[in-house]
Amino acid sequence: MFDALIKDLKRKLDAAVEAHRKELAGVRTGKASLALLDGITVDYYDTPTPLNQVGALSTPEPNLITVKPYDVSIIGEIEKSIRKSDLGLNPSNDGKLIRIPIPPLTEERRQQLAKHVRKVTEHGHNEVRQIRRVGNEELKKLEKDKKISQDDEKRGLEQVQRLHDEYIKKLDDLAKAKEQEILHT
Repeated sequence: MFDALIKDLKRKLDAAVEAHRKELAGVRTGKASLALLDGITVDYYDTPTPLNQVGALSTPEPNLITVKPYDVSIIGEIEKSIRKSDLGLNPSNDGKLIRIPIPPLTEERRQQLAKHVRKVTEHGHNEVRQIRRVGNEELKKLEKDKKISQDDEKRGLEQVQRLHDEYIKKLDDLAKAKEQEILHT
């Protein structure tokens, strides 16, 4: 029962770190990355549809992303959705293909993005803390219901804290790497 609880906590913590990794991948750097466009949806026949489902995305150059719509009749909608995003991108199209140049970042924008990374990381920290709290409550409930001993509860609480510390460090390492990428590219 105790091992199953720890295994479940690890699974939840891994999922939280992976979600954090994906969110950080969407933060713009000076290079073209398809992950930048992950949060963009296009109004496709009155249905919000992820951009990667209405067109083929590619990065033919380090500072260019292209979108080739599967249905050229929505090329204007795709372009409008990209402009509306808060990414500061300025797409252009030739009727068949949308080109999205990735402009170099200004120092001010780099600082804003680094601040955003810290905010995203704090959200990740809160998620890890919440998982720790749930784990601790479950251990205390198991002990109260006499399903584990007080010693097992104490060992479990220590193990949950070690897991918490390990995953907080993982989040911090991801954030530090992303900040370096933003500030030094």
